Amino acid sequence: MLLMLGLLILPLSRVAALEAIESPDQYTLPADMSAVHFYLITVDVGDRIWDNFGHTALRVIDEDANIDLVFNWGLFRINGGPVAFSYNFFKGIMNYELGTKPPNQEFAMYRAQERSVWQDKINLTNPQKEILYTRLLWNSQPENIVYPYQYFFDNCTTRVRDYLDEALSGRLAVLKDGLTDSTFRDQVRAHYESVALIGFSLDVLMNSNIDRPMTEWEAMFLPLTLREQLYLVESDVAENGVRNMLLSGSQQIMQFPPPTVETDPYQIASITLLAPVLLLFLMLKKIPMSYFATHSRIGLNLPGINFRLLGLLGILVALFSGIYGILMLGSWFVSGHLDLHHNINLLLFWPTDLLGIFVALRWLIFCRPWPMTHNSSPFLNYYMMAHVFGMAVYAAVTFLQLADQSTLNISLYVLPGLTLFTVLVWLVGFEPAKPRNSFF
Repeated sequence: MLLMLGLLILPLSRVAALEAIESPDQYTLPADMSAVHFYLITVDVGDRIWDNFGHTALRVIDEDANIDLVFNWGLFRINGGPVAFSYNFFKGIMNYELGTKPPNQEFAMYRAQERSVWQDKINLTNPQKEILYTRLLWNSQPENIVYPYQYFFDNCTTRVRDYLDEALSGRLAVLKDGLTDSTFRDQVRAHYESVALIGFSLDVLMNSNIDRPMTEWEAMFLPLTLREQLYLVESDVAENGVRNMLLSGSQQIMQFPPPTVETDPYQIASITLLAPVLLLFLMLKKIPMSYFATHSRIGLNLPGINFRLLGLLGILVALFSGIYGILMLGSWFVSGHLDLHHNINLLLFWPTDLLGIFVALRWLIFCRPWPMTHNSSPFLNYYMMAHVFGMAVYAAVTFLQLADQSTLNISLYVLPGLTLFTVLVWLVGFEPAKPRNSFF
């Protein structure tokens, strides 16, 4: 789970600045820039956690020097093992780096991943080529290869965008003022439709930082969006008195079908919660007052079956709620991922819910309620009451639009089942404490 979050959730509050090249004259450029050609490489989305947004690279061909390399800013190293890597990424510490490979090796990797690849020629003047070539030489220096990766603002695609903007003397930066009709959350949801669990988890874990509209400039963190925008930009290169577009000569290097879209995760969550809970409500029965009980209570018919169903559902809810709560709350203390902070979903998902796994295991194994004592009974009742109160506040915040965070999907699909499950557990999941004068 930590590795998933590390690879997906990056802070929205910092924008990487393009570092100035102090001494551009120190870099040796090709004698004839007319023999140097740049190509935009765009890779379609994949079906793994870290490639569901696609990929961008630059191909550089120097005909005179017989050089043909692909510059790829999407490399990272799992130093110290997966656990240390995941923890560092959760804290907001992640370094990506620039790598270069011949095209045949680069394209072979995408072919093995079954991802479509497009190549477009970038039409630049010789002075613009010099600026871009110098930037690539600067970036290739050992001290500049590694950079602090930020998913939305400093990734493999934004590096290409920023370098092209530098070569074009800031012509792309005018897009910073134009707003799109899409938010970062919209893009996260759309690009993880093929991985329902990941898309649902990100929607729960990310806060209102990702609910503002993107500018056209920011939207170019997406490889396909960058390619679309660059096709709208005019080049300074002219043929027969007519200026070319910045991109031309489109080639599809390879073609594969996109990942298959899975079932809506919210529909899955709704059915998984509501169906068994409603069934268990139909199984309720009244247990008459006995010599050791002060009042009648509610139980379940066919306890051998229904408590096992309650136990399975309880393990599932406790696991998801507890882990989500731990990650959201823990991020305030150890993580630089500001997209996890001040998350209103903490009203629903509590770190302490993870302890409910032990209660659910007892339901599953012994098919009977968890026995309470006179000391634990008040605490449990207050805990359940607080949970129900939190759910009521969450619903009010959503439907009265009191928060900037997008919570409508959770309120419509998750909240009803979660509320009914909490009430059901409160009714049948715990056995009242026996009177203090009872001998049995």
